[in-house]
Amino acid sequence: MKTWKKIAFPFSLAFILALGILIGNFLAMRNDIGNTLGIFRALNLDKSKISELLNLINYRYVDTVNMNAITDKAMTSIVGDLDPHSVYIPARDLQATNEQLEGKFGGIGVEFTLQNDTIMVVGVVHGGPSEKAGILPGDRIITVNDTAFVGKSISDAKAINKLRGPSGTTVTLGIKRAGRRDLLSYVITRGEIPVKSVDADYMITPQIGYIKVSKFGDTTYSEFLTALATLRNDGATEYIIDLRDNMGGFMDAAVKMVDEFLPKNELIVYAQGRAYPRTEYYSDGRGSFQTNKVVVLINEWTASAAEIFTGAIQDNDRGLIIGVRSYGKGLVQQQFEFPDKSAVRLTIARYYTPSGRCIQKPYQLGKDQAYDNDFINRYLHGEFFYKDSVKLNKQEKYKTRDGRIVYGGGGIMPDIFVPLDTTGYTPYFRRLIDHGILFQFALLYTNQHRVQLSRYTTWNKLNQYLNKQPLAQEMAMYAASKHIPKHYYYFRISHGLIKNQLKAYITRNMLGDNGFYQTLNQMDKTVEKAVDVLEK
Repeated sequence: MKTWKKIAFPFSLAFILALGILIGNFLAMRNDIGNTLGIFRALNLDKSKISELLNLINYRYVDTVNMNAITDKAMTSIVGDLDPHSVYIPARDLQATNEQLEGKFGGIGVEFTLQNDTIMVVGVVHGGPSEKAGILPGDRIITVNDTAFVGKSISDAKAINKLRGPSGTTVTLGIKRAGRRDLLSYVITRGEIPVKSVDADYMITPQIGYIKVSKFGDTTYSEFLTALATLRNDGATEYIIDLRDNMGGFMDAAVKMVDEFLPKNELIVYAQGRAYPRTEYYSDGRGSFQTNKVVVLINEWTASAAEIFTGAIQDNDRGLIIGVRSYGKGLVQQQFEFPDKSAVRLTIARYYTPSGRCIQKPYQLGKDQAYDNDFINRYLHGEFFYKDSVKLNKQEKYKTRDGRIVYGGGGIMPDIFVPLDTTGYTPYFRRLIDHGILFQFALLYTNQHRVQLSRYTTWNKLNQYLNKQPLAQEMAMYAASKHIPKHYYYFRISHGLIKNQLKAYITRNMLGDNGFYQTLNQMDKTVEKAVDVLEK
């Protein structure tokens, strides 16, 4: 779930920024460029001093050192003195980093969390190897290949390393299931597991379809097209595209997606850099949704390719943008791989929206701290709560196709501002979120009531049942057992928010992400505004 990131801004900033910068660096063209060191030589860069220093350390230094670690550190430092989005990726991290947007990886097809020093299965990929073998949400993985895999030394990275692997290989899991005294043994043949980027698509009204896009990867366009077609078959004539918390990805995915809504020969985006000639991308006129009404939802974590999509819709006056000002990342990276399978994602150009805006927010080379603090400064300045607090660069004024004024130099300002909704946010609620109590209790509740919950096959029927249950009160008792005592005054204020989030988690455990967002969006002011705008 992404909503918790909006709850405790200062507390989760470091994690979100690290994740955002990592995913945001997946922009644009990916070419196999061969031997990158040859490029350095062609550019007449003097790397002899660096090579000589590393050789001296390797052969003359008093102690034995890890030369790979030193090289990685040096590379990280060099690239880190450039812009905030160029990044060096060590060989050990490259595969996992690429998998985030490549659309698939080899594995058993489960989502898990570490709970009480064991791996708890919280979701099973539909049609994946684990579902076919009989693994269920709530199962605990106790052994892997007949060896105990529990204890405080277990980490997410170690679990992923154990469970993932090439397609066709097998892994034997010892499963502890609620209500069963003995361990259950499953031999699972790994397969290709899809990495979804369209998290949800459903009819929010009889005419309006809702699509949640979490990133822009290899499979995003095909997933998006399938979602649009499915909703059209269900009666949708208008669409809400939710790009909140979407930190971007591949530019070509964004270009193809926005092309579905534009008539022929409309400029979508162009890119240009010192050694990168201006390259323009236009709509081809073959889109199937050129006349449907569109609303795009954005927030402070909408970035990169998501801003390309948003900027093209706004500058072509094709739809309305609702939310708060976006992140402001307008740099294009290209990946260059080294012979040791490490890589650098280097900024090679800036991209510009059709009106000529570069929405990249200001930065200084090698000074990431000031760049990262922009988020906190925006929060403290009140930008997420008051439209008048937004600082626009009035010197970067542009016009949309129909002559509306828009501004560059730091994110995309929405057409309709909807402030961050903090109703129900209290210190007690934040403690529950920070300690993962809502998630843990929802999983426990699902496991204890799975037979009863399985009788409800649609989210609204399940929602009606859960509305009658004392979920918040039971959660408060569970939280108290985890040393988070109930604060009666704050509990009353947060009761509605707590119950809705618990219902959303439980619904996801039973019915998947569609049910999760259908439940969660019931209390979402931005979604509510989008529906209201489209209906009126």
